[in-house]
Order: sequence, then structure tokens, then C-alpha cells
Amino acid sequence: MSTDVVRNSAERDAVAADPARSAPADAPAPAPDLNDPALYINRELSQLQFNIRVLEQALDESKPILERLKFLLIFSSNLDEFFEIRVAGLKSQIAFDHEIVGSDGVAPRKALAEISEITHKQIERQYAILNDKILPELARHGIRIVRRNEWSNKQKMWVRRYFRHEVAPLVTPIGLDPTHPFPLLVNKSLNFIVQLEGTDAFGRDSGLAVVPAPRVLPRLIRLPDDVCEGGENFVLLSSIIHAHTEELFPGMSVRGCYQFRLTRNADLTIDPEDVEDLARALRGELYSRRFGDAVRLEVADNCPQELTDYLLRQFGLTAAEMYEVNGPVNLARLFGLISKTSRPELQYPPFTPSIPKALKKAEDLFQVIGRQDVLLLHPYESFAPVVDLLHQAAKDPNVLAIKQTLYRSGANSEIVDALVDAARAGKEVTVVIELRARFDEESNLSLASRLQQAGAMVIYGVVGVKTHAKLMLIQRREGEELVRYAHLGTGNYHTGNARLYTDYSLLTSDQALCEDVHKLFSQLTGMGKLLQMKKLLHAPFTLKKTLLELIARETAHAAAGKPAQIIIKVNAVTDAKMIRALYKASMAGVKVDLIVRGMCCLRPGVPGVSHNIRVRSIVGRFLEHSRVYWFHNNGDEQFYLASADLMERNLDRRVETGFPVEGKKLQGRLKKELELYLSDNSSAWLLHADGRYTRTKPNAAQAPRNVQVQLLEKLCGSGATAAEA
Repeated sequence: MSTDVVRNSAERDAVAADPARSAPADAPAPAPDLNDPALYINRELSQLQFNIRVLEQALDESKPILERLKFLLIFSSNLDEFFEIRVAGLKSQIAFDHEIVGSDGVAPRKALAEISEITHKQIERQYAILNDKILPELARHGIRIVRRNEWSNKQKMWVRRYFRHEVAPLVTPIGLDPTHPFPLLVNKSLNFIVQLEGTDAFGRDSGLAVVPAPRVLPRLIRLPDDVCEGGENFVLLSSIIHAHTEELFPGMSVRGCYQFRLTRNADLTIDPEDVEDLARALRGELYSRRFGDAVRLEVADNCPQELTDYLLRQFGLTAAEMYEVNGPVNLARLFGLISKTSRPELQYPPFTPSIPKALKKAEDLFQVIGRQDVLLLHPYESFAPVVDLLHQAAKDPNVLAIKQTLYRSGANSEIVDALVDAARAGKEVTVVIELRARFDEESNLSLASRLQQAGAMVIYGVVGVKTHAKLMLIQRREGEELVRYAHLGTGNYHTGNARLYTDYSLLTSDQALCEDVHKLFSQLTGMGKLLQMKKLLHAPFTLKKTLLELIARETAHAAAGKPAQIIIKVNAVTDAKMIRALYKASMAGVKVDLIVRGMCCLRPGVPGVSHNIRVRSIVGRFLEHSRVYWFHNNGDEQFYLASADLMERNLDRRVETGFPVEGKKLQGRLKKELELYLSDNSSAWLLHADGRYTRTKPNAAQAPRNVQVQLLEKLCGSGATAAEA
């Protein structure tokens, strides 16, 4: 990064510490070049930094030990998707000689080299945390993964029986020779490369075999209490297979057995414009996802180099794409350790999501929503009112039609149950399902079929544009009028996620807003020119344009000497045009606070450019997922909630919505909750101009403040451990 763009860290920290965060007096006269690549952080590297922040939670001793394990495993599953999608995408650009260089100026080859260097260090660190911190602490609490060299005679006998009765009948060992070439292995499957000595019954002596682990078997098996000395004891399927490999090759000598796992490109390459039946094409593409191009090889760290070189040649990978691990190659399978143990004291204390007073005893939700807008913050406040409203609509004879978008919901969710009931009751049910919601395609195909069989009209959205908006519209006859009720959200219609993700829901009967929702459904299901909306912002048409205008208005206020401030809470900031607008606002004197959970390509704290911008990331018990946009507007504050992040794909290539929150009461509540995020000094990470994140810590004069704990206490009245509080 050039010294003209980012000065030394001492100066940068001094600027960041200045409460006023005003422009330095000696700012250079020439306007900075806002297209300078040094002003932007690479998207993939920023996403990797988020995963590292997740891994850091595994070291936080204030968290219960099973929660620390969970964060360590989430790091693994996040990395899997990172390699399957992001790394695979970079490799594809290089393979097809179509390298795309973003605003940061980092070419795909350089990005891959940096990704490799960082991930090798972090994966080595992850296994060290597991082996040196997590597993010993679990053992102190009586939860053990018993290694092969620790098995007692009783345990060996039990494991042998388990292998012979449950594993061996399902295993298909594959000797490698000219008639048995290297098998095509499923993405992320557990496999073993085996060195053999001797000649088999047919006189073959290739010396190598592959043993794929049966995918139908659990990776973690609990040992019976009668073969253990107290506690909860488990063995890994990989250990069981490893210990009995010779039984798979009778008469041969096993010289070595080493586990490995291959990660493949899992992105779908289907082009909706080139297919007549998207659902049928997608079903075929889902199968091929399991066998995409290789992008990463994980192998046991004791595997001889001759074997690792052999595997790399088979998969067409380089040494930089191989990761030697000191433990199971698929740590995400250890999630079973959490579900198979009954130790609630080693997890976050349970909580009961609250229901607002206005809804708590309401028998008729339509009456309540008809009188006032209702704002819910999940998971602190229950998602049940959203589901209940849909169930009530399904049974209400006065409800004539229901329209809904579904991005992620699960085929067997309560939401889908209610829509099925409504369709069977003869109501006009229209559901816009986004079949291409990544890694939920199969589930969405299933729920589409279920809804169609019930009589609902199922639409797959707009060709080439994903439908990511979260909308539900209910049309009800009340007397001589047709009255509309709507739900708009920042999250998905997935009741499980509603207990894990932070998201806002707005229940409203506002006539203008509901009319806008109706118009948007008309655009999605029919054809016609762009319809004018009164209140709803929607991508790819008005959302980005309006957000840029709102930022420009704050910029103009600051330039005129008026108070100007912006607070934005999103999951990612990558759109270069939005970043440039925020840079201009900062240069004019607008105070900008960004609460960005994951990727952030904007560099805060750059003197003369982003000295008025602060960026923080909250990583905690719940996945921060809500999107909130607040503008000071010279005292006439404006609030928008949205389904969209500040990303090109959200603003330019998706159907998204931004919807206003009106009324002083709801606006005041939103502002206070944003302020809680900005005052967090325990779970927040601050982004610096050089791309580093540092975790906030309260000083001696400050009380610890954790926004998620505070919201649990405020909205649920419980949920904080002594250490967190």
C-alpha cells in the first residue's frame, strides 16, 4: 500500500482516537484518487479475515467449552465453502484465461498465493487449538475422543465388533492397477490411501489402494459406558477403519494408511438463459457439483511425501494446494460431539425468545397489525408471530390470497406447511421460490414440488436475477374493502435460522407500503414496465440509486456545515461505487459508522480520505445478519431495513428490497439498538487501514459491554452467563 494513501500506524491511530475525527489541517490540496487500488481491500482476503475472527472465538475462555468447539468447527465449514466457491472461482478465471482484477488491483494469481499462505498458517493454528486447548479441556469435563493408542482391551474388542458388523460390510476397498484406475471421489468425502506389500489372489502387486469411508456411517461413534471408566467417550470412524485396514486386504501387509479429503468446485455453472426448464436443469447440475474440479487436498501430516506427491498428481493440484493436518481431515464432522453429549452447562444457557406485549395475548393478529406496525428483532424476539400470521391467514375465510418469496426455508418448515394448508383451503397462493439459493437448491426443488402438488402457483423468479427479497403479502376482505397485510424481513423464512441469526421483521398494514409489495410481486410473476413505488426501494432498480442519493445528501449537509452522520449495519461492503460515495462523505466531514460482520473492502482511517469512517465487526453467539441503514438527514432521521448488503450482486444482480421504518417509537428503538452495537467493547473487532482487525477490550474505567448479551437481557430477560455479562 502506498505511503501517500496510508501513513504510519502512529498517525493513523491518532486520527482514529480523535473523537471529532475531523480532517487534518495539512490535508493535501489535490483531491485523492478514489480509484487508487490501495484504497480497497481484496474481497477474498477480507472474507478470510472474517473466518479468522470466528476461529479466535475458540480461544475465548469466557465462552463455554462446547461453544468454543463450535466456533472452531464453524471455521472449518466456512473454509470449505470458501474453497468450494471463492477459491474455485479464482482458479476458474485462471484456467479460462479470463482473470478479473477488482478495485483492489489484486490479480487472481496473487490472491491465490496470499490465500494459500494465510490458510496454511491458520489451519495449522486451528489444529493446535483443537489438540492443545479444546480436547484437553473437554477431557477435564469428562468428554473424550479416545485415540487408537489409548484404547483399552475392552474398547479394542468393542471396536473390532463394530468394524466387522457395521463398517466392513459397507466398505469398498479399491486396489489401484491398470484395470482399477484412481476412483472419482465425491467432494469432501473421507478416504484413505493405503500402502500394501505382497501379491493378491490374482497376482497383482501394485502396492497402492484407496479406501473410501462409507458416507452413510456416522463419523463419530460413542463408546458404551461398560467399556469405559466414566464420562462420555467417543471414537472416530477414521480411527476404526485405520485400525482394521489389514482386514480389508487379507493376506497382504499394510505398510501405511493415511486419511485424506478432496475439496472440489461446488459452484453451479448453469446459465438460466440457455435452458427451457430451470428446475430440470438444476437437478442435473446438482449431481455434477459432487464431482467438480479439485481445489484443495487435505491429508494426514504423517503421510509420506511419495504418497502426497502421487495424490497431487492424480488431482492436478500443486503443493501449495495441499494442507497437512494433525487430526481428522474433516473437523466439521465433530459437530456430532455437541449433539451427542448431554451437557447443557458446557453450552450457552438457553433463552426463550420474547413476544411483544401487543401480540402476546392477541387472538386476531390482523387487528393488531391493522392498528400499528410491529417490529421484531430475532432471535431475541420470537419468529412465531410471522408463522402464526400465515397460519391464521390459511384458516381465515376472509383471506383471499397469499403471496410469498422463499429463498431459504427448508422443505418441511412451518412456513411451507401453512402455505400448503392455505392452498388446500382454496386460497390463491403464489410462491416465488429462488431455486438457485446456494447449497439450498435441492431443498428448494423439494418444497416447490410440495407446494405445486397442494395447488399453489410456484414461480421461479426472473431469469438471470436471483430473488433474494423477503416478502409476504396477505389480501383479506374486510367489509366492502380488500385490505393488505405484509411482512418484510432482513432474513430468510427459515425458523431454525431465526433462532441463530439476528434479523429484523416488520409486520405492517401500511397502505402505500403494502401496495408497493403488491407491485413488486406483479413484476416478479408477470411482465411489464417498471412500476413506480411510493416507499419500497428495490434492486436492481431503485435501491442502489436511492442509497447513493441518501449518502450524497449527507455529504451535502456536511459541506454546508450542518450535522451529518450515517450508520450502516450489513454483512458485507464490497461495491466500489458505494465505497467511493462513503469516501466522499468522509472527506466532506460526514461521520460514518459501519457495522460489517464479514467482508469489508473499504479501508477506514486513511488520512484525507476515510478518516471519518469507523468499521467494526461483531462476532458472537448469534450470526449478525440484519441490514440497517440510518441517515441523520439534518435531524429528520431516516431508517431503512433491507434484504441487501452493499455488494454488487445484491444491488445490481438480485431482486432485493429496502423498506422504511416509520414512527418515532420504532425509529427510537432502532437507533438505541444501533447505539448498543457501536458501544460494544467486548465482542467487537475494529478494522484498521492496513486491513488488520483488533478486538476491542474495555479499559479499567469501562464496564464490559456485549451487544448480544445486552439485547438478551433487554428483550428476553435472560441468557447471559456471569462471564459474558
